[in-house]
Amino acid sequence: MNIKVFENLHAEGLINDTALDAVKSSEAHRLFSVHWEIKTLLYLGVLLLSGGLGILIYKNIDTIGHQVILLIIGVICAGCFGYCIRQKLPFSWQQVKAPNAFFDYALLLGCLTFVTFIGYLQFQYNTFGTAYGLATFIPLAILTLSAYYFDHLGVLSMAITNLAAWMGIAVTPFQLLSANDFSNERIVVTGALLGVFLLLLATLSGWKNIKKHFAFTYQNFGAHIFFIACIAAMFIFDWQWLLWLGAMMLVAVYIFRQAFKEGSFYFVLITVLYGYIGLSILVGRLLLATEDIGAIYIGLLYMIGSAIAVILLLINLNKKMKHARV
Repeated sequence: MNIKVFENLHAEGLINDTALDAVKSSEAHRLFSVHWEIKTLLYLGVLLLSGGLGILIYKNIDTIGHQVILLIIGVICAGCFGYCIRQKLPFSWQQVKAPNAFFDYALLLGCLTFVTFIGYLQFQYNTFGTAYGLATFIPLAILTLSAYYFDHLGVLSMAITNLAAWMGIAVTPFQLLSANDFSNERIVVTGALLGVFLLLLATLSGWKNIKKHFAFTYQNFGAHIFFIACIAAMFIFDWQWLLWLGAMMLVAVYIFRQAFKEGSFYFVLITVLYGYIGLSILVGRLLLATEDIGAIYIGLLYMIGSAIAVILLLINLNKKMKHARV
């Protein structure tokens, strides 16, 4: 609440002293929302609990025994899923709110312990043998089902991560660039196909109105994975890199137009930045092909001029989007 506005109204005689004092008192005693602080603490609590259990098991594995460990993990997982099944609201293809504050965190803990349970079975007892894909496919199926059945975006992100792992790609923020071999053509092509698949799921979710609020998560993962795969392809392929650049620009234009229409500056930003990187690679390869010392100076001038142009473009786009929303 802007107190100065009311002070100006008071100075102009539009409100009396009593009204101004009431407004100031209300502002001084306004309740402070701790919604996000509590949610953050609860998420940290779930992560610390799952991590603490892992450390406890690791340090006492000789005295506890593997069967007891599996039993503990299984009981926690079953308890969390049992609680969520009893508490959940009726299923709908539209967004369904959590019945209470604890529901989301119980589901998250249940999914984390389930993934741990399957991983422990494979690591300790080699339950799935050499069928390693099965050890990632089972969590993928359960997590995807749980994400839709319980309507949980966090579990959906876990399902997408497991889908990528099943396809042989690491997609967590800290591993997307470090844990993938982008000099491997198979990884690059797989990443591009995964990105396109996730983008199609995002489009389908919005078009068919099937868990429409899942579209952002699908598009966020899909866009980054696809664009990074295309950038890697432009370095490792010979003449085919032009095809990858073309595919990258087509997808970037599509996402840009959708984002501008929906007022999402985030996706406008990433498409402009990835598109800029793609064009910069094109300019760099063309300059290197000239084998002229002057190309170095042209390249430096391009970097300075293009960086300024991108900044001005983003500022202008942001203003246009704000005016469009008014």
